[in-house]
Amino acid sequence: MGQKVHPKGLRLGIIYNWSSRWFFSNKRAYRDNLQSDIKIRESLMNKLAFASVTQIDIERAINKITLIIFSVKPGMIIGRGGKGLEDIKKYIGQYIKGLDKNKELKLDIKIEPVKKPYLNAYFVGQSIAEKLVRNFPHRSVVHNAMNRVTEAGGKGVKIQLGGRIAGAEISRREKYFQGTIPNSTIREEVDFARYPALTKSGYIGVKVWICK
Repeated sequence: MGQKVHPKGLRLGIIYNWSSRWFFSNKRAYRDNLQSDIKIRESLMNKLAFASVTQIDIERAINKITLIIFSVKPGMIIGRGGKGLEDIKKYIGQYIKGLDKNKELKLDIKIEPVKKPYLNAYFVGQSIAEKLVRNFPHRSVVHNAMNRVTEAGGKGVKIQLGGRIAGAEISRREKYFQGTIPNSTIREEVDFARYPALTKSGYIGVKVWICK
């Protein structure tokens, strides 16, 4: 009872692909590349938060690194005449040199648009968190988000808030459902994301499940 499996981890290799795609037999290279992937992903997610980046995939070959950035507003990343892309290349290029001692690595960046943002759990969680930080009433924010997900064509959505909701003295958890969320059915495409909202009274955790 109460043993939970990550919805994406359960479907890895069946519906979802790995967000880091590479293979190194050398144990030290594996450790260094894993750490650099985590740091690159975290730094880019923070730097490009204004463009609503939902996912960053990293592919590594022997002398090449490819970053695939999924964004709701890709034009804001690319900038005028591709200036934004050049800035990101410089930023990540310096970062890679600091992390990876091999200086001959080539960097390639691809920007992919998110066609239906309200079927993306990370974007929905981010939009809810931003409104909670601005002190919007939490129930109307959640119900509005759930309605948008169903309008976008989602079969079902589940949203959970945890923390000092609405500035309450004691923290609690609230769950909201709409439609069906078959968590244990592997063939169903269930997207999941968690996002923290730092309010005046502390963190409120936002968890979103979307059945596409």
